[in-house]
Amino acid sequence: MDYFPVFTRLTNKPVLVIGGGEVACRKVDLLLRAGADITLVSPRLHPTLQKLAAQKKLRWLAESYKSSVLGDYYQVWTTTDDRELNTRIFRDAQQKRIWVNAVDDPAHCDFITPSMIDRSPIQVAISSGGASPVLVRFLREKLETQLAHNLSLLAGYAGKQRERLKQHFNTVDERRHFWEQFFRLPQVETAKTEEALETAFTSLLAHPDKSQGTLWVIETGTETEMLTLKALRLMQQAEMVLYTNEEAQAGFIELCRRDADRAHCQLGDIAEKVTSFLQKSVRVCVLTEKGSTPESLVQLCVLHNGLVLPALS
Repeated sequence: MDYFPVFTRLTNKPVLVIGGGEVACRKVDLLLRAGADITLVSPRLHPTLQKLAAQKKLRWLAESYKSSVLGDYYQVWTTTDDRELNTRIFRDAQQKRIWVNAVDDPAHCDFITPSMIDRSPIQVAISSGGASPVLVRFLREKLETQLAHNLSLLAGYAGKQRERLKQHFNTVDERRHFWEQFFRLPQVETAKTEEALETAFTSLLAHPDKSQGTLWVIETGTETEMLTLKALRLMQQAEMVLYTNEEAQAGFIELCRRDADRAHCQLGDIAEKVTSFLQKSVRVCVLTEKGSTPESLVQLCVLHNGLVLPALS
């Protein structure tokens, strides 16, 4: 992991931007959206930045950079194409322990900005660490087509219902199961108003689907990219992931639901393990290597209306 991904709150925090051109315009726009308190240092300003300064949306120091300008700032952004200046700003800021981002100059960055998909409060960030910006843009465009445009509505509504839901369900697992059912309802996926969401919410509360144990057996081949969309979806729904070969299946294990419990299990013991989880109403995903699924697992799938998905590679 070259960079540790993190979201930081900038509301009312002092941020220094050095440079007044088009690049500064783009960064200032994002920083204003995040609520930052911006001071901008540059002898000259782009007309867009001049307008923002006139509207008191940022503070403008009409001068060239000098180290004395570095005060008690949370972040420093340098938007110039002067590498020598970037180096000087970086060193000055390091001495004061202020995080620096030098645009298009990764060697002088304490942090970088990812490509973003904004469905506030839902945000998706993608980065290649500067290795391939074009690939990142391609991935963002691809994700944009997959993410519902009502995500902001869903997230906002769900946030308001957290305390309400605690009055109905005592455990985290019960609440999680409810939300998983709720977000998969067709009327929720197409909802355009909070009223529509409220109708679906109260209906599901009144008639909750009883949690049942479920079993999915997914055979892993040699390539993770050969997994079907259905297999990936089921791997994301599992609460317990059992695998038979950690080294060979590492890439497949990584694609499973991040907060699921995971455990290695020998093929000879796996049916007994699965049975114990199913009796506790747990959704179990078993990863077996291609052609090695024991008959006992197949029979358990039949008994519990589960699925066996053969490997495609």
